[in-house]
Amino acid sequence: MKRLFSVVFLCMLMTPQAKADTIKWVDFQVPYESLKYAMERDIATCEQEKHISWIDILALAGARTGGKCGLASVKQAAKELQGDSSPEELLGELCRYYSYYHEAYDAVLGGLLGHYAVEVDGVWKPAYGLKAFSPIAAGYGYSHCDDFGVGRSFGFSRKHLGHDMMGGQGTPIVAVEGGIVEAIGWNRYGGWRIGIRSFDSRRYYYYAHLQKNHPFAKNLQQGDMVQAGDVIGFMGRTGYSDRENTENIETVHLHFGMQLVFDESQKECQSEIWIDVYDIVRLLGSHSSTVQRTEDGWKRKYPYCDLDVSQWET
Repeated sequence: MKRLFSVVFLCMLMTPQAKADTIKWVDFQVPYESLKYAMERDIATCEQEKHISWIDILALAGARTGGKCGLASVKQAAKELQGDSSPEELLGELCRYYSYYHEAYDAVLGGLLGHYAVEVDGVWKPAYGLKAFSPIAAGYGYSHCDDFGVGRSFGFSRKHLGHDMMGGQGTPIVAVEGGIVEAIGWNRYGGWRIGIRSFDSRRYYYYAHLQKNHPFAKNLQQGDMVQAGDVIGFMGRTGYSDRENTENIETVHLHFGMQLVFDESQKECQSEIWIDVYDIVRLLGSHSSTVQRTEDGWKRKYPYCDLDVSQWET
C-alpha cells in the first residue's frame, strides 16, 4: 500500500497544473523572533473559540511591511486578529497584497505546525504544535550562519541556494517534514543527496553532501514515504565531481534547502523558487528527533504520527 500510494502521488505531481496567476517568486524574510512569536500565538489559541493561525498573522504583517515582518508588526497583527475585523478590513487599501503573502507563507510554513502524536512507553500522546524537526538529529552539535545567496563557482558562477550546517562526519540527518522521496543518488554539485517532496507537494526539501560510502538510511529508495524526524542519511562532504562517491567538499556539512513549487512547471528549470531557510532552521532547532542505532539501522526512539497527513493521503 505504501508503494502504491507513492506511485499515485508521484503521478499527481507530474501532471501539469500551470495557471496564469501562479506565484513566480518568494523573497522570504520573516525573522526568527517573528516566526517564534506567531507560532506561539497559534499554539496558545489552538483550543480557544477563535484560533489565530500564524499564517494569518504573518500575512497581515507582511502585507503592511512588504514582507519584512518585524516583531512589532507581527505583535500588532496578532492582537488585531483577536478582534472581530477581518484581515481585509484591517488592511484597507493594502488588502490587495494579503492573498499573495498568505499563499506564499502557507507554502513555506504550511507543513511545520499542526496535530501530531508521539508514542511514549506504549501510549500515544496527541499534541498540537511544531511537528517538523531540525534536520540534525538530537544530541549532535552543529554550527551555522546565514549563507544564502553567497557566491559559488564550481561548474558555473551562481548563488548558494541553501543553508549549510557544519557538523561531524556521519551525523544522522532526519527528514524535516514527512513526504515522498522524489530524488536519491548522486548529483555532481550536491554529491550524495536526497530530495523529499512534502505531502501537499508545495515544498521540496534538499539534503546534500552526504557521507561517502554510506550516505543513506538503510533500504531508503525513490518513491518511499518518510515521516518527519525519520533518519534519511548521514552528514559528509561528497560532491563537486562527476565521479560518484568523491569528496571534493572541504568541510563536512549538510546543505539543506527548500524549494517552493506552486505548479510543476517550476521544477527542474531556470525559474525555481528557493528560499532562505536560516530563520526556519533556527526555529526548528528547538525540536530535534531522538534517534538510536539498531541491528536494522538507525531508527527514531519515539514512534511518531502526523495526524494531519491523512487529508493528503486521501
